[in-house]
Amino acid sequence: MARFELKLPKMGESVAEATITNWLKNVGETIEADEAVLEIATDKVDSEVPSEVSGTLTEILFNVDDVVKVGQTIAIIETEGGAVAAPKAEATPAVVAEVAKTVEVAAAVSAPADFSGSDKFFSPLVKNIAKEEGVSVAELEAINGTGKDGRVTKNDILEYVKNRGSQPVAAPVAVEAPKAAAPQPVATATKAVPVSVNGGDEIVEMDRMRKLISGYMVQSKQTSAHVQSFIEVDVTNIVKWRDKVKNAFEKREGEKLTFTPIFMEAVAKALRDFPGMNISVEGDYIIKKKNINLGMAAALPNGNLIVPVIKNADQLNLVGMAKAVNDLGNRAKAGKLKPDDTQGGTYTVTNVGTFGSVFGTPIINQPQVGILALGAIRKVPAVIETPAGDFIGIRQKMFLSHSYDHRVVDGALGGSFVKRVADYLEAWDINRDI
Repeated sequence: MARFELKLPKMGESVAEATITNWLKNVGETIEADEAVLEIATDKVDSEVPSEVSGTLTEILFNVDDVVKVGQTIAIIETEGGAVAAPKAEATPAVVAEVAKTVEVAAAVSAPADFSGSDKFFSPLVKNIAKEEGVSVAELEAINGTGKDGRVTKNDILEYVKNRGSQPVAAPVAVEAPKAAAPQPVATATKAVPVSVNGGDEIVEMDRMRKLISGYMVQSKQTSAHVQSFIEVDVTNIVKWRDKVKNAFEKREGEKLTFTPIFMEAVAKALRDFPGMNISVEGDYIIKKKNINLGMAAALPNGNLIVPVIKNADQLNLVGMAKAVNDLGNRAKAGKLKPDDTQGGTYTVTNVGTFGSVFGTPIINQPQVGILALGAIRKVPAVIETPAGDFIGIRQKMFLSHSYDHRVVDGALGGSFVKRVADYLEAWDINRDI
């Protein structure tokens, strides 16, 4: 028998840690090679960690909601032999020391001192929530945990706080009839979940992804000096060309041809023309990016948005761009994106026209310096100039909304870039081959 250390794998160049959200296997269960052992969440996406070997799960070194760094050992799998594994005598002290250090640091940072006297185990996250919500050690010990061995989970304590905070109605009774009222320790809470004044209202806690998005949006607005440029684009030729070739394209490539890859191709070309938009900011330094990696806002199964990245977008032809757009969009909807799919973006495009918006003012995806919003395509009356004179006709038009960081991008660059995107779109060859 041999011991195999299951480590948290590398999930992208900028991903250093992940939170364990669910163990799919329990101690004593058998595991096949490439079978998922646990689920994790980074600051971008959720993912699964598979086993590299077949064997039996003998030790779980971290609990749900614990934060683990890339490369740390998270579980021990006992194999029949042949697997590359550290000897038991060498692995055990290192693992124990590492876990002990992690628990010690987490406890020092997030756990209130008076929890040290409890005989029950509480994760650092649960302790931190208890501290913030004013939950005493006695209350915490009284909660019936739904986790392994009756442990209190994050959902358990949040549910307790929610129910505890929803009982202030009892307080007036205690004031009006003190003789009949029992002691109300709940009324002394230092922080309670807000209670609606209207019985028909509902209080819903943000899910993990919405909390992350909220933090990113606020942080971006506090970091970058947002300014916008708008331009109207005539995309009549693009609409006619797509209508003409989309059926043949789908039959030949097995992929739908939407407007998004057409627009992404134009953006990639414009970034090549204006490399000053393909940069990022780190403190007082500007990083000029060698590669053009386009982020595209896509919907998750829960309705939230995420930004997967098309790597080296300027090197793709239209067929390759369409396949990349469809692949990332489909995997986002199915919740199958990998952490690396959202890393390394240098510029972002979001399609607000999908929801019928004519234009928008999107928030920059840090540490990038620009984001382009694509408005809805509409039929509008327009002046058409011809050698024989001007006349009014029906044209397909849309707005491009460019938000950029005025700390490092001035109006000339920001405006010239979005104008170049418009020029590429309006110069579309209606006879272009697929």
